[in-house]
Amino acid sequence: MARTFVITGASKGIGHATAARLAAAGHRVVGLARTPPADATPFAEFVTLDLSDGAARTPVFAELSGRLEVDGVLNNVGVVHPAALEDVDLADFDRVVDLNLRVAIELTQAVVPGMKGRGWGRIVNTSSLVAAGVPHRTSYAAAKTALISFTRSWALEFAPFGVTANAVAPGPVATELFNTNNPPGSDSRQRYIDGIPMGRTGTPEEIAAANCFFFSEEAAFVTGQCLYVDGGSSTGRAPV
Repeated sequence: MARTFVITGASKGIGHATAARLAAAGHRVVGLARTPPADATPFAEFVTLDLSDGAARTPVFAELSGRLEVDGVLNNVGVVHPAALEDVDLADFDRVVDLNLRVAIELTQAVVPGMKGRGWGRIVNTSSLVAAGVPHRTSYAAAKTALISFTRSWALEFAPFGVTANAVAPGPVATELFNTNNPPGSDSRQRYIDGIPMGRTGTPEEIAAANCFFFSEEAAFVTGQCLYVDGGSSTGRAPV
């Protein structure tokens, strides 16, 4: 059965790879991002939108939820702002919280009533390995850990209505941004790889596969879970 999915941060990386996988399975994908994708093939519709602009995003969310029967959401957009604790700028902290958390709340608020009314829905939140603890990630780790808490709370709220909520927590993934900041052969890239038991970074397509499992019909009895897709990096760390 063809369904409609909305993805934030959809123009590149994990968001785009997830859109491509959903579209290949025959689903309708609506993408939201600040910049248009280089490849718009996976999208039935793409909205160029600065999701950090609260005044701009609210009417878009309302319009989409009023016009479409949205079956699933990937809350994927985010921003990092790495800094040692002493250097954390509280304005940057607020930006991290807004883009990672407020956007997820507002979009889910807009679409979940329809899901509950139809008795079927899927919410997937993009968390991160940093939830297990990483230096210089005070703001980002707090936001990504909060998304796991959102997932667990929403799973309990929505379970009676046939709506699931799950999270995927990637380790280092070779997205365009990661490759720009950590080019092949660089010391910084090698440091990441040294911390991954499999000895390599992940691919956006590998994260997309996990997202799409949670979106699937087969995942109907799976809710409230966080799946670490990280080449074994989280193994042995304290659970979150």
